[in-house]
Amino acid sequence: MLKTKMKNISIVLYKPKYAGNVGSIARAAKNMGIGKIIIVEASGFDHEEMQQRSTHLAADVLDKIRYCKNIGEALGKFNYIVGTTARLGKARGPFISPRAMANDIVNISQKNKVALLFGPEDTGLANDQMRFCQSVVTIPTSREFTSLNLSHAVMILCYELFVASSGEAQELVPTLARSNELEGMYGQIKTLLANIGFLNPENPDYWMMHLRRFFTRAGILSREVKIVRGICRQLEWYAHHKKT
Repeated sequence: MLKTKMKNISIVLYKPKYAGNVGSIARAAKNMGIGKIIIVEASGFDHEEMQQRSTHLAADVLDKIRYCKNIGEALGKFNYIVGTTARLGKARGPFISPRAMANDIVNISQKNKVALLFGPEDTGLANDQMRFCQSVVTIPTSREFTSLNLSHAVMILCYELFVASSGEAQELVPTLARSNELEGMYGQIKTLLANIGFLNPENPDYWMMHLRRFFTRAGILSREVKIVRGICRQLEWYAHHKKT
């Protein structure tokens, strides 16, 4: 029976606000066998408060927290990124449940580095951060009270990953392209499509969102990114020389 490879899972916190939440998340991570936390665009947390909320048994997780200046740096080396949101909308989905996400990650985690991306406690992830994600999870709650504490949301996803398993041997998902490779490709595609007049200059990200979803479904590999970028370079060369 194939289980989620928890050593390939990292928790990425974008602009968390409270030291206590970070401490509680470290404890949740330790409970579920996750040892890596990355904090983006936030620092200066009260270490004593974090320790109190994490307990001494999770001190090693706190001590290994990595701080990054921007989200691109934090996510650049991950092959698969799971975003989380309570804000629903066509531009942010499609959405899956924590359990469905965990079932997908069992195979993906065998050969790929996976990030669980969480936004600030008050606003969550914006579209600018969601564009990095290959899948988006929303946690079902009672309609009477939908707000979840950040550490609770982290624990729910980590628990589902911890208990998830694949009952049958399946073909493993190969090593996917890293986030920084994908972002380079998307930037090149966006520039090419803008130059040939395909993208609406007033809302270029609308069509790019659909292209991102297409490549996410395809599960693109590093060598395939290179092929796409090579095609873009050739098309750019052709378009330039045809004009001249």
